[in-house]
Amino acid sequence: MTADLILKAQSVITMDEGQPRAEAIAIDTSTGRITAIGSLADVQEASSGVAVTDLGETILMPGFIDPHSHPILAGLTTQAPAHWIAPYMGYATYQDVTALWKQLDSSTPAGQPLVFMGLDRLLHGAPELANTDLDVFFPSRQAVVLDNSGHEVYFNSAVIAGNSWPDDKPPADPVGSRFGRNADGTSNGRAYETGASAIACGRVLLEATPHPLLSVASWYELVTKAGITSTTEHTFQVSLLKAYVALGSAANNPLRIAMYHMATDPTCVDPLPLLVDESRMWKQGIKLWADGSPWVGTLAASFPYLDTPEVERAQIPRGPGGESMMNYTRIQLDEVLNHVAGKGWQLAFHVNGDVGLDVVLDAYEAALVKHHLLGTDHRWRVEHCGAARGDQFNRAASLGVTISLLPTQFIFWGDLLDGTMFAPEIGSRWISAGDAFRSGAKVSFHNDGPVSPPNPLLNAQSMVTRRTPSGTLHGPEQAISIDDALRAITVNPAFQIGRDHDLGTLAVGKLADLVELSADPYAVDSEKLTEHVKVRGTWLGGHRVDIGAFIQQVKSIDPSEHQELHTTVHSAHRC
Repeated sequence: MTADLILKAQSVITMDEGQPRAEAIAIDTSTGRITAIGSLADVQEASSGVAVTDLGETILMPGFIDPHSHPILAGLTTQAPAHWIAPYMGYATYQDVTALWKQLDSSTPAGQPLVFMGLDRLLHGAPELANTDLDVFFPSRQAVVLDNSGHEVYFNSAVIAGNSWPDDKPPADPVGSRFGRNADGTSNGRAYETGASAIACGRVLLEATPHPLLSVASWYELVTKAGITSTTEHTFQVSLLKAYVALGSAANNPLRIAMYHMATDPTCVDPLPLLVDESRMWKQGIKLWADGSPWVGTLAASFPYLDTPEVERAQIPRGPGGESMMNYTRIQLDEVLNHVAGKGWQLAFHVNGDVGLDVVLDAYEAALVKHHLLGTDHRWRVEHCGAARGDQFNRAASLGVTISLLPTQFIFWGDLLDGTMFAPEIGSRWISAGDAFRSGAKVSFHNDGPVSPPNPLLNAQSMVTRRTPSGTLHGPEQAISIDDALRAITVNPAFQIGRDHDLGTLAVGKLADLVELSADPYAVDSEKLTEHVKVRGTWLGGHRVDIGAFIQQVKSIDPSEHQELHTTVHSAHRC
């Protein structure tokens, strides 16, 4: 490799324990790889004749990695023309949401469907909606409201009529999901989990979003502005491949994406064709779901919800739900794992409740033993792990299972979790990052878009301080160091997505994926990390990302070639 670019910064934070800091970095932009790193003098000596680009007071770090996301779903459901109504997007109460609904129904052209993402029954103080509730606000136009958890979707009578279900009765429940039904079998405007949500709402998404790839590109822009250079598609199915190839083939594509194939897809164990440079897009693993969500009462937990007005208003059963909330019986789970294990793919399991995690770890251990994978570099994962205990993290580490935590659950729900939803001994330690790191497992942080806006620095800040945006301290014993927090958004997720040989640290031979920061995250007050440290830009393979050029390239793609996205993208299980 021959360098043709030298970048000098105030400091280069490499995240490489062998050389933690540098002053400059040399890059071969034809391969996108680092050729030298160190002092400016040493880098210049190794790269004779190459001009220096001085970035001034900028701090360089490895590009952030969000190891669990749903970019296509996020783009279609949060970006215009869809409406993102999550509480942290400016709609703090259910009254704020309904005011928006009234305004849009009166101002939107007749017949144009409306799609909303992010209703949260606990944070908004909203009930579980039915078609009759939505008919009050949308008496004639089709309207779809996706629950922020991703486990429910609500729709009005116009959607039911448009689906042309005989006598307004939904079809038979798909495996692992169900339709809400009235006593007479007709739809009540609800669908639960993946399959039913797709059937109920895919057609409306098609009608509501004229250029689906442009909506996804807008999400890419949001992700890039957060400093992220690599992410994943955690509900991949073959029907999404064409869209990802089109986005990944754009000259200014800003993201690398690892694919996690849904275990419910019959082709989940098959390899993907190499249609894009494998360093930009690759199949990494298979995704499964153990239980549901804490926000709608479907997590498999050993503890009950508290009897509080907030829980009552959200119509959440008190529980505890235990194994009844599992999406698989243990026999079914063993059958699925026996089918997918041993095929060379990493496995990743969504699980929130402590009972759910016990079942997953039992099944993982049985499959690892049966397929002679125990002690190998399998990197199987567990995702979210809101209610997980320290002993469970220790067991995961002993099995070689890695952990990807969702700090968003603590950030936006932490004040409710601790004493309103659950007893303080449960809620205060939600997202127990301290226990996770103490276990010795590889631990990463993710945002699970579209559950929350991508913000790796806020994830880091919250796990270091254990303070929610209100300033309230919860579970201080679960706090971690700033170094561990930064490793959870760089080094460790690179390992999890199988690219630690290329990404996560800055070293000779690795890809030059970089984030430019306004200040050194190690040098500022961690309590105010996101105030002091701002993302100035990103680089992918030694090229500064031009997100505007990427958006323009996507605009030129014929949207008619990607209309099938609406019928295959759905309210996938998320947090």
